[in-house]
Amino acid sequence: MGLVIKAALIPLFPTFALIAHYIVASERGIEALRATIIFSMWSIIPYFVYLVSLWYFTGMMRLPAAFVGSVACWGISAWVLIICWIKLH
Repeated sequence: MGLVIKAALIPLFPTFALIAHYIVASERGIEALRATIIFSMWSIIPYFVYLVSLWYFTGMMRLPAAFVGSVACWGISAWVLIICWIKLH
């Protein structure tokens, strides 16, 4: 069980987010950082779509195909999120 918890939680450690947020705050200021944080909150949706689709696909496909399908689902949901964000902001 410990390995399952580590494998699920470690990829979510915000290593790249910390770097990106520092760069945004340094170059664009706190207001841009706050807008970035809001978008980051919404960006959890494509990751959730990836996880749900991977769970579903692993029940019916071989693992490589499940990964490809799940990444495609992530890409589509990320694209929809970006389009919606641009239209609303």
